[in-house]
Amino acid sequence: MPRALFLDRDGVINRDFGYVYRKEQFEFVDGIFDLTRAARREGYLVIVITNQSGIGRGIYGEADFQALMQWVRVEFEARGTGLDAIYHCPFHPEYGLGGYKRESPCRKPAPGMILQAARDHSLDLASSLLVGDSVTDMQAGEAAGVGRLFLLTGEDNKYAAAFPISNLRELIPFLTAPES
Repeated sequence: MPRALFLDRDGVINRDFGYVYRKEQFEFVDGIFDLTRAARREGYLVIVITNQSGIGRGIYGEADFQALMQWVRVEFEARGTGLDAIYHCPFHPEYGLGGYKRESPCRKPAPGMILQAARDHSLDLASSLLVGDSVTDMQAGEAAGVGRLFLLTGEDNKYAAAFPISNLRELIPFLTAPES
């Protein structure tokens, strides 16, 4: 069964400036291409899982998100790597508008996006890794049964089940390291 490197988007792939939906706003996090190239060399699928409540809040539309992510895919490919799948959740239970205002099993900290990816790609979640920048990312990974969780933080964020990292390159040795 294949394994995956799950990546949150805002704060992991790109700097989180809040509701990023245009390429002019998009600034890649240092090390993201090195990490994904190493993951693909080791046989991991690279899968994005991202809450996108800006869609549900009416700040930008689904088409804006899709266009940006198509551009992101091209940028990854231009750097010798790629994204195998992108899952997003546009809903928000409090601030969503219209049909977007609801609870959703795909909205992190719920594990829905990870579980859907596992079904779609027949993934071995216990052998997979997740890197996120928030506790909700870690909670989603833990609830889904992802084997190793990495919390990218420049702050003193802690999550008992996660290994803290201060930059993405720190994760590269874990792609080949046996689980401990």
